[in-house]
Amino acid sequence: MRRLLVLVLSALLVSTGTAAADVQVVGGERASIKANPWVVYLVDDRGTQFCGGTIVAPAKVLTAAHCAVGRSPKDLQVVAGREDKLDRESGVVATVTDIWVHRQYVSADQGEDVAVLTLRKDLPYEPLPFAEPSDRALYEPGTQLRALGWGRTSENGKTSRYLLQATVPVLPDAFCVDTYPQFVRADMFCAGFEGGKVDTCQGDSGGPIVVDGKLVGVTSWGEGCARKGKPGVYVRISRYAKDLHSVVDASPPGVVDPASA
Repeated sequence: MRRLLVLVLSALLVSTGTAAADVQVVGGERASIKANPWVVYLVDDRGTQFCGGTIVAPAKVLTAAHCAVGRSPKDLQVVAGREDKLDRESGVVATVTDIWVHRQYVSADQGEDVAVLTLRKDLPYEPLPFAEPSDRALYEPGTQLRALGWGRTSENGKTSRYLLQATVPVLPDAFCVDTYPQFVRADMFCAGFEGGKVDTCQGDSGGPIVVDGKLVGVTSWGEGCARKGKPGVYVRISRYAKDLHSVVDASPPGVVDPASA
């Protein structure tokens, strides 16, 4: 029987009352929110962090569909500008007014795992541009990407209190297909090391994968965390650029949200 897709499970655990944020980037290091002002995390109505996201416009946050599907705007908030989850004096907590989930989304391992959250007010942080169809070179095997998040630091460990980052190389599509028969080349890419040890994990879902100042991926799914021969699988954002522009480029509210927790 195929093992559960851990990254997808991280979002589902929240709805069952289990703290999905019990995990983070595996094999990572501390990252500065000042250097990465566009990375955010999502909290549920109990204040529990369960996924990540990226500011792609002043009032728009890009995340994974499996982090948002089945939720209403009142069920979640976006925490921005906060590196330490326990530092309630830093950053802002933003209210969500609308959730867009890709119309073809069924499950993370079938593709279309993208969602956009519209916020009530603009965030005072610089957005990160996302990859376009012309950015094919950013997905070449061997390209070194940065993954960021507050998820678990080991498969059965605890979530990180601090923002972490890890560097992982893009792997050949052929390797990804051999590893995961359900892998969809056009919609996804995988990254990591064949020997494991460095990976995204539970709680990192929806968070950014970046290179050369662009968002190229969203943490989507995988089997376990940092297992040998089981790399993380990420949304190929360039594939969805047209769909995302139709949502992200809509006129934002234009007011900075001053609320902080």
